[in-house]
Formats: sequence, structure tokens, C-alpha cells
Amino acid sequence: MASKDLYEILGVDRSADEEEIKRAFRKKARVLHPDVNKAPDAEDRFKELNEAYDVLSDPKKRTQYDRFGQVGDDFGSQPYVDFSDIFGGGFSDIFSSFFNQGAGVGRTVQRDGRDMGVGLRLTLEEVAQGAKKEIAYDRLAPCPDCKGTGLGPNGKEINCPDCHGTGRKVTVQHTFLGDMQTSTTCPRCGGSGHIIENACTECQGQGRVPDRQRITVEVPAGIQDGQQLRLSGYGEAGIRGARSGDLIVTCRVKPHEYFHRDGDDLHVVVSVSVVQACLGTEVSVKGILPDENVKVRIPEGCQNDQVIRTKGYGMPRLRDKKQRGSLFTHIHVVVPKKLTKRERDLLKKLADEMGEDVSPERTPLEKIRDAFN
Repeated sequence: MASKDLYEILGVDRSADEEEIKRAFRKKARVLHPDVNKAPDAEDRFKELNEAYDVLSDPKKRTQYDRFGQVGDDFGSQPYVDFSDIFGGGFSDIFSSFFNQGAGVGRTVQRDGRDMGVGLRLTLEEVAQGAKKEIAYDRLAPCPDCKGTGLGPNGKEINCPDCHGTGRKVTVQHTFLGDMQTSTTCPRCGGSGHIIENACTECQGQGRVPDRQRITVEVPAGIQDGQQLRLSGYGEAGIRGARSGDLIVTCRVKPHEYFHRDGDDLHVVVSVSVVQACLGTEVSVKGILPDENVKVRIPEGCQNDQVIRTKGYGMPRLRDKKQRGSLFTHIHVVVPKKLTKRERDLLKKLADEMGEDVSPERTPLEKIRDAFN
């Protein structure tokens, strides 16, 4: 995208505001979307249009593009990791649903908006403190021109002339066995029984348009990996003012560099020397909260893999930040691989004091030499 003018792709001036950029994108997307445009290059041009909108609709990315003419791969990246909504999270699928609404004989239009889902990636530190994360996602949102009604100037909702407001269309076939009557969903109104006269040109009477939504998600401290937050009304907008679906945020906690979480407890490995394990000591362990240092007392004669529990320094309990789990410190006793001559002599004296035989086993040749000496 660096070699192309993104403003030119969208057909807007560099001074265009956010609303002008949205309108320009939707206008061109309706023309270029592969569902309506059968030109060989329609898919590539729609993808190019979507990439341009992705940059110019994001204030941070747009600022970088205006300054440097391009956007780095890691600049202004959003904190979500994946989409699991009905459209797959892409504008192409959003527009497909928009164009195909009510299409096809026998298909009943679902007026209420559907739920959508997004996965939000968090660090363990963010979970320990609680966090506010801004996320961006694509959805069918209430139309800003008609306020979700689907009505244009002097527009109104009337009974469908094809089904006379019943939402069902009855057809009769004359056969040699007699008349066969079948009832199907009215293809013109999608089963609603009503159509829009003088519909809004922006949303084509649906009362909703494809849009990129930005919201701030408040993640409570102590939330577990895989737990979900439900944001009411932020899913797919309903048709002509019907109820909107919900946005379901699934929290995904990234593995930590040295902490392992088990419920509300934290586990950490701390290395100590042989001398520290023998004599006992006190070590400082960096806690999960900012500027938190935990003093862990290593008892005299501490064994390798011994576990020391420190209450109140684990993860905060969900909905109750004052209560926290425990910190479990796993002791790893490090045996030095190389010793100085003085260190070796001191250890030999200690072995003699403790009555331990640390002399290396003599080889047969050394035993014969000792006998002659």
C-alpha cells in the first residue's frame, strides 16, 4: 500500500473527516463488492479499498501514513487476536450479508441483530490490575442517515403488495390430481409483511450499514483465560430499529515469562546456591503488580524442588481485588560446575568435618603405584 495514494483510492481529500471517509468507503464498496460487481478485478479492487479504509479509519495509522507515507506492520495494532462472529470479522462478509439480506425464495429475514464475538489478548500483568482496552471490529451498525429506521425523505413502511402484509405467498398449481396449494416466505419482504416506500439511500431501507466500530472494553482484575464479557447492544444491529445483538469478548491471557497461573495462585521458580540452601537466606521475588517485591524466606537446609508458600501475593480474585491468591516459590538449588582451588579445599574441609568421603575412587593402576610407594 505504500506506493499508492490511499486518499485517492477512497476518493476523498486529505482533509476529509471520519464521517466523510466512512461514507466514501461504503459508497465505493457497494460498487466494487464481488457480490454485485462481476468484473475480473473487482475482488482485488475491493481488497485494496478495504486496506485503504483500514488505515484511514484508524487515527493512529492515519497519522503515521500522513507523516511517513506508509504504515508499519506493528504500528497501531489492535489488541484483539481473532474474530469468531458470524461474518468472520471481515468487511467482505459484512457486505455479503448486507447485499443478500432477504434474497432467495423461502428465506425469512431475521429482524433482530445477531451476536458477534471477538477474542481479546491480555498479559498477565493486565489481568492482575484490570485493564481498559480499545478494540476495533466490523459490524452492521445503525444507519447514521435515517437513525436506524430505514426511511428516506417522506419515506414510510407499507404492507408488502405481493403478500398483502401476511409475509407468506401462496401459489396454486393445477394438476391432474387437483389443485396443489403451497405457501412460502414472501421473497419481496422476506417474511416481514412490510416494505419501505422511499427508502433511505444510504442503507437501502435496512436501517443499518457496514461500519467499523471502536469501543473500550473494561476487563476486570482476576479474569481467567477463556472467560467472556458480554457487551449488550454492540453486536449486529437489527433491521429497521429491531434489537441489536451483543458483542461477546473472549479473554485470552498470554503465557508469562516466569509466572505460571493456577486459578488465583501464582507459581515461580527461584534459583539459590548450595550455600544459601544450607544456611538459609531471604530472596526478593518481583511480584505481578507494578513495583511489588515479595520477600521470600528460604529456610536453613532447604531442599531442591522445595515449595514455599507466601499468602496474599497471587492473582486478585475476580470482582474482589482486595482478596488475592498465594505465591508459590519453587526452589531450584544450583550446584556449581567449576570451583576454584580455595573453594575446593574449603569444601573438602567441610566434608572431613561432616565425616563424608569425597575422595575419588582409585583406579587399579593408581593402587599399584601406591603399593610400590
